[in-house]
Amino acid sequence: MGTPSQAVNKAYEELRKEALKRRSLLEKSTLPKIYVGMATCGIAAGALETKEAFQEALKQEGIEAMVRSVGCLGHCYAEPTVVIHDPQTDFPPILYYNVSPGKARMLVRSFLKEGDPLFEYMLGATEPNEVLPCVSDFPRFGQETKVVMEKSGLIDPEDIHDYIALGGYEALAKALTLPPEEIIQEIKDSGLRGRGGAGFPTGEKWGLAAGALGPGREKYVICNADEGDPGAYMDRTILESNPHQVIEGMIICAYAIGASRCFIYIRAEYPLAVKIVTKAIEDARELGLLGDSILGSSFHVDVTVFQGSGAFVCGEETALIHSIEGKRGTPRHRPPYPVERGLWGHPTVINNVKTFASVPPIVTRGAGWFRGIGTEHSPGTAIFSIVGNVTHPGLVEIPMGVTLRTLIFKICGGPPEKKAFKAVQIGGPSGGCLPDEFLDIPIDFDSLTEAGAMMGSGGMVVLDKDACMVDVARYFLDFTQKESCGKCTFCRIGTRHLLEILERITRGEGKEGDLQILETLSRHIKLGSLCGLGKTAPNPVLTSLKYFREEYEAHVKEKRCPAMVCRTLTAFYIDLEKCARGCDACVGSCPTEAIFTTRDRKKAIDQELCVKCGECVVACPPEYDAVRKISPAHQVPIVERPKEGPSEK
Repeated sequence: MGTPSQAVNKAYEELRKEALKRRSLLEKSTLPKIYVGMATCGIAAGALETKEAFQEALKQEGIEAMVRSVGCLGHCYAEPTVVIHDPQTDFPPILYYNVSPGKARMLVRSFLKEGDPLFEYMLGATEPNEVLPCVSDFPRFGQETKVVMEKSGLIDPEDIHDYIALGGYEALAKALTLPPEEIIQEIKDSGLRGRGGAGFPTGEKWGLAAGALGPGREKYVICNADEGDPGAYMDRTILESNPHQVIEGMIICAYAIGASRCFIYIRAEYPLAVKIVTKAIEDARELGLLGDSILGSSFHVDVTVFQGSGAFVCGEETALIHSIEGKRGTPRHRPPYPVERGLWGHPTVINNVKTFASVPPIVTRGAGWFRGIGTEHSPGTAIFSIVGNVTHPGLVEIPMGVTLRTLIFKICGGPPEKKAFKAVQIGGPSGGCLPDEFLDIPIDFDSLTEAGAMMGSGGMVVLDKDACMVDVARYFLDFTQKESCGKCTFCRIGTRHLLEILERITRGEGKEGDLQILETLSRHIKLGSLCGLGKTAPNPVLTSLKYFREEYEAHVKEKRCPAMVCRTLTAFYIDLEKCARGCDACVGSCPTEAIFTTRDRKKAIDQELCVKCGECVVACPPEYDAVRKISPAHQVPIVERPKEGPSEK
């Protein structure tokens, strides 16, 4: 009959053989292949219409081709992205960017019918070759080291055989042939730290859960996919592009700690992720990778999708547990920690999507390989969603230890239009705002914490010179204040008071002593709050006060917004020396009819009617460039509106 290990290996090899057979049929086919990125970012940019346009154009031209859906490559600035490979030509697979339905029809006609690949629409070839430049030669591609996102954009996330053909579930097969304690030791040796923000050593957490004694023998594994940070979408993209790598990591964790039930906690605002993960679980169960006797072993475990209701605080592990239990999502005191008493009182391991997705590569390639990436105390890679004032926004997976300067400028192109960099807000809404003096610090858990920020779950907002740091702090505090569960007095009332002070300052109503109150109250909130939301909510205020205090002082003492962002402190006016007589471009753009004609036939703005929308700036012809912004608002040149005649308005 053979040993249990032989049974596991045989079961996996049969699955792999079938998957490779399917993949081989695809790769050996001489038909053109069109791969369309269909994650949420692609769909939002029009990928559904693009895919449909390809299918219609192929039908009209009488061309037989394969049109397949794949996940996200991470290059959101280029969506919809499409890879086309025609084996009947000498061209390698070519990646095209911003492929609209019109471009899709052109590519079918010009490339697949007439042989012209339309190089003007391409980013480059996806494989090294002697014909075309390769995308890996460009910093936005070549500087990345993909571990978690290695298969994203290469496989159909709804086809489990695609994943298996590229080595998927090999780590699970290997793990099932090893003692659980050996798996835990491998994770410990790898130095993997939780990618959800806290950075707690994953192997240590698993070891504590494995040794914990709860009521009965039941233990649980939970994947925290409750991604609520503004501008962050790493977990969503991973689940939409390669759900099986996350599921595989969870099964390995369950085996290592002795759990028989797993949950993936996904917020309901991610309907595509819920759909894809649900199908992935069903497919894995059908192939014997979930359920009883996994791969012919004696181990059994199942995975359930739980949809959260969108409360940001449920990203905190004890609040998340309460939510699954059907209770209000509020944190509780720790200890005891979830590894001792978690879901329904049983030992529970909670890890982030990126943490679980890091496990299969570690088990397959070894702890030493993972240790060779990143830094000594922060091994491996980090995934960031880079948004804000940056040329190439999107998802970037880099080794830990890469500097902020390299990530923001070399990889993502820096602020557009060569505007000056001002700050980066890193670590989500509770992260810190770091100025340019910190651009050369390495990106890892400890360095960012020392600088006053934090790794967080991977959200990063780049700000250029036009950003007002007081308004930035107000924006993020407004978010965290609204998301407070209200359990702690310091968090519930303290953040409300902080926000009221910031709102007053941005309106030009700041008082002497406000900055001292902001600092003192922020520190008290951090000390008096129970969970990570309250403890970190004041970070944007404290770091912006520390590094951009002069902006706060300008708002309070001079009633001026240096960046001319705060509306109450800013005004628009028209430079009469540059304004052209008879030009009415700005008049038609004004939604409140605040722009009027002066007695010498030029234009001016009625400050009482102006809502400061800025449309007049856009409408003014570049050759005149007559519209100006000024702060403080009371310094705007006064031009009286003529009183007589409707034609004077």
